Amino acid sequence: QVQLVESGGGLVQPGGSLRLSCAASGSIFRVNDMGWYRQAPGKQRELVATISSVGYTNYADSVQGRFTISRDNAKKTVYLQMNSLKPEDTAVYYCNADLRTRLYSPSRDFWGQGTQVTVSS
Repeated sequence: QVQLVESGGGLVQPGGSLRLSCAASGSIFRVNDMGWYRQAPGKQRELVATISSVGYTNYADSVQGRFTISRDNAKKTVYLQMNSLKPEDTAVYYCNADLRTRLYSPSRDFWGQGTQVTVSS
């Protein structure tokens, strides 16, 4: 079994900061790309940021320059530092990992349960 457990969400005022964490655990052979997605009420889930196993990053235009994704491969953990938060960043944030559970198994996506981020005064 593989689990992705997120933490760090909450309520913050506009202009504030939050740091999300997501740790992968269980039967894992190799973690490939990791990332964060978000879903606001009434909207589709969208990509926020991704990071490869060697540190290549990709960001949505809406968060470029404000959010920073990073990872600790030894801990199988991905982080999302969110600065200059705006009300439109309010959403449930989901962690994603593309990983292999065994040497010869194909890689597949796993998702966390989601953590709520609310930006409001």
